[in-house]
Amino acid sequence: MSEFRVEALFAGQPKPLGPRKSLSSIVKEAVAQLTVHIDKTEEDLQANQRLHGGPEKVLHQYNPLNYLTLRKHFPEGNFVPGSIGENLSVEGMDDATVFIGDIWQFGNVQLQVSAPRAPCNKISQRYGISNLDRFVGERGITGWYYRVLEPGIIYPGDAVNLVERSSNTVSVHELMQCAHKKTDKTLAAKLSALTILDDEWRLKCEKIAAA
Repeated sequence: MSEFRVEALFAGQPKPLGPRKSLSSIVKEAVAQLTVHIDKTEEDLQANQRLHGGPEKVLHQYNPLNYLTLRKHFPEGNFVPGSIGENLSVEGMDDATVFIGDIWQFGNVQLQVSAPRAPCNKISQRYGISNLDRFVGERGITGWYYRVLEPGIIYPGDAVNLVERSSNTVSVHELMQCAHKKTDKTLAAKLSALTILDDEWRLKCEKIAAA
């Protein structure tokens, strides 16, 4: 597999968003580094730490090429890298080629893919486009979260390499499609047994399999 490079890093602080002015950190700015700990980064702060952040969602990555899809379908939106709330932008890595449980080396930091991002209405509010979160979920272009195996500092330009991939796993995109369509009970049952998958998502898969 090819070696990738960190194109850009993003971090944000809670700010009012949407008609109710609820706090959100989806609006992020480019930063010169991300200081990564086991359960957080120093530069990025989540507003709702029940749904975002913590040891299973320390960092979010999004494929910058997905913005081309968003621009095509929603030309009124201001879609630029970092705007959907990601921390990591790396060309060449996407939802279809990154797998649950993958271990990736970012410079001296080692990360493991824990789960897809579950799209919420903050995405729609961020761009002022109704049901954009639904579109992102249906297309399976949500990006994914990492847990931290080896903390350190990530810089733009750092090399990104795959260290390990399980033989018994699925891509982020396949998991998102299973969760969205809720029709493949066999796959959902398989996914619910993946111990490398975040507990929240394993429970979602259990419910689909049992329905």
